[in-house]
Amino acid sequence: MVLEALVALLERDRDIEVIAQVRNGRDAVQAVLDSAADVLVADIEMPMMTGLEVLQALTGRSKTKVIIVTTFARPGYLHRALDAGACGYLLKDSPARELADAIRRVHGGQRVINPELAAQAVSERDPLTDRERDVLRLAGDGVTSDDIAKRLGISSGTVRNHLSQAIGKLSATNRVEAARIARAKGWL
Repeated sequence: MVLEALVALLERDRDIEVIAQVRNGRDAVQAVLDSAADVLVADIEMPMMTGLEVLQALTGRSKTKVIIVTTFARPGYLHRALDAGACGYLLKDSPARELADAIRRVHGGQRVINPELAAQAVSERDPLTDRERDVLRLAGDGVTSDDIAKRLGISSGTVRNHLSQAIGKLSATNRVEAARIARAKGWL
């Protein structure tokens, strides 16, 4: 319903042509590669591939610019999306006219970010390293240290070191709390 409403709103503007509408990340990548679209509007959370995975899949394969439109007003997601190559990050509760304007601006080479989230993101940066994030993500899913070590090809001692660092950086009391904090901030 949200997708159809969004398409209907965008199609009212004569200078914007919706050339595809898909319901999952894998189809979004294929639609971009098939059509050479100028701008893709994607969500952070989509079936089959997340918006971040879509950005990674398109890197080096397409010149399509990506705008993330999501309910996740989290600085961590914003940072990760921008680092992955997103040109825009808007919230779904933004006025519809803002999206059409953002598409035009991104098409013209500008970057468009929700201003309140941008201000919050400046003051709240993800302290985790990529490896700490990988280890913490698995630990938060209940995977044991030995299994994390096997999956990531590192020693159990290294897993414990990464968990200890992540727990300390997040001022958590244990791995579960650290994972919860990191997920809530959009860092996992």
